[in-house]
Amino acid sequence: MMKKSNMKYVDMEEQVPLEPMSPSAQYLKSSALSLTILAVLELQHPMEDSVAIPLVKEVFLPINPRFSSIMVAGENGEKKWKRVEVNLDDHIHVPVFPATETGYHDEFFGEYLSRMAAEELPPGRPLWEIHLVKHRTRSAAESVVFKLHHSLGDGYSLMGALLSCLQRLDDPSIPLTFPAGKSCVGGGGGGGCSVLRRARGFFKRMVYTASDFGWSVLKSSLIEDAESPIRSGDDGVEFRPIVTSTTTFSIDQIKQIKTKLNVTINDVVTGIIMLGTRLYMQKASQISSQAKSTALVLLNTRAAAMGAGYKSVSEMVEPGSKMPWGNRFAFLHVPIPKLSDVELHDPLIFVKKVHRTIKKRRNSAGIYLTGQLLDLIRKIKGPESASRYIHGTLKNTSMAISNLIGPIEPMALANQPINGLYFAVAGPPQSLSVTIVSYVGKLRIAMTVEKGFMDPNKLKSCVEYAFETIYKAALQTSDAPTKS
Repeated sequence: MMKKSNMKYVDMEEQVPLEPMSPSAQYLKSSALSLTILAVLELQHPMEDSVAIPLVKEVFLPINPRFSSIMVAGENGEKKWKRVEVNLDDHIHVPVFPATETGYHDEFFGEYLSRMAAEELPPGRPLWEIHLVKHRTRSAAESVVFKLHHSLGDGYSLMGALLSCLQRLDDPSIPLTFPAGKSCVGGGGGGGCSVLRRARGFFKRMVYTASDFGWSVLKSSLIEDAESPIRSGDDGVEFRPIVTSTTTFSIDQIKQIKTKLNVTINDVVTGIIMLGTRLYMQKASQISSQAKSTALVLLNTRAAAMGAGYKSVSEMVEPGSKMPWGNRFAFLHVPIPKLSDVELHDPLIFVKKVHRTIKKRRNSAGIYLTGQLLDLIRKIKGPESASRYIHGTLKNTSMAISNLIGPIEPMALANQPINGLYFAVAGPPQSLSVTIVSYVGKLRIAMTVEKGFMDPNKLKSCVEYAFETIYKAALQTSDAPTKS
């Protein structure tokens, strides 16, 4: 059992003035909405007890001043970050599970994650916790769970922070590398396009923007998705217990599908998740396969391409950084295609529908206009009103999908190899959210559902079946990429 630290760590050599909170941080920590990220690292071997406190003190806390700050109200009511003393005993937890006949504690670990997700982080402390689960599961000898409030930063920022605590397993002196990015189609220069074609493209973009922005506003304020097997539609769903199940796919196999269909990896993954979701809905109720359901796909809005990988935290916090720290994301409303006999016979048609829908919406400036609308609401009615608008955006849709890019090489925490990692988001007013992260040639998909309303194992089975049928259909097509 890990000993108490019996000490406080203060990362302040002098009094530091209050730092204003960004508008997006205020939106995500309010009376209307409070989101928490749970990041799970699965260790191959148990970690020495004596390592935890020094690791947090010397590596984690210095990463960013926000890990040593609490939220306070300024003189004008605006929220700010205030540096405080950090008592490590308040933030590091070591649960004890009962013994099991098999020696595995997967069920207890799942229940612990569910309880952890339901508990609010105390407002009088910095908004993070680390849980050292020193019990074996079928995927890890020991698990480390980082519980981080979303107001500290989005997935990109917090992944960058976690990577600051980790090293490359084969050689810690060499930086981790990430999958190469791909520029957006049509993003390059060149004079190959005719003036007429450009004019048509501009007109299409304007039409898509007006349609997308108008639909986004309606979905966030007036139009709700139908109640279905993946959406209870109940008030207060964000306060109900959740349960998370995960599955893993090969990135090489997903790339094969991508090549066959001439789409992006994100299109393929989103298509797999949406098809699996529709299959789950159909199993629960045949008519729900035709229900109007919408997914919110989260996009990183930072200017630089993700192909460059993650920046160091010191680079993120520099003024004018192209990949800044904070919450820089936007929601893309993507209707989940309806499922008919045609798509059941040829699931590639379903993936192509998803691809066309996403491409159409990404070619609009609706995301930018939605950001401007939130800023206008904040200026006129305050950040609480903007937070309620985001709450409505989430509540009126059926699910959220977000993804992160992980390293290509195996990582280590305190010299202990990391078998895998995944993350989940607690607190959204939805019955279903799906999070994705890549790591060492694998894609880990975590499905977080409203406990007692959805069956996590059945959903997992449907998503796995969707992947198998899409992959099999892709292999049976001709070698030439299909036109999408």
